Amino acid sequence: MKPAFLELDPEAVRVPVRFAGETLMLPEGANLAAALLAAGMTVLRHTPVSGAPRAPYCMMGACFDCFIEVEGTLRQACMMEVVEGLEIARPHEGDAHDTL
Repeated sequence: MKPAFLELDPEAVRVPVRFAGETLMLPEGANLAAALLAAGMTVLRHTPVSGAPRAPYCMMGACFDCFIEVEGTLRQACMMEVVEGLEIARPHEGDAHDTL
């Protein structure tokens, strides 16, 4: 299935990034949330109460739906750039006591 989102520069230099245990080759310097969407990653986290999937929404840092965990710290993917070696996890995956 073809991703619903397209990359602006398909010729960009790609670097390895790990997301939820999967290695992705993403365009270096691209907006991280946009790059993850273009790579087909449409669920970045789940809500703590219902477990509903969440993905980037506003793309400007206002909604917090694109929260990810980078080196133990919660970050907004839409406010980050792709850099080589990023290790990204879904926040509190499997933790029913998440307070996001």
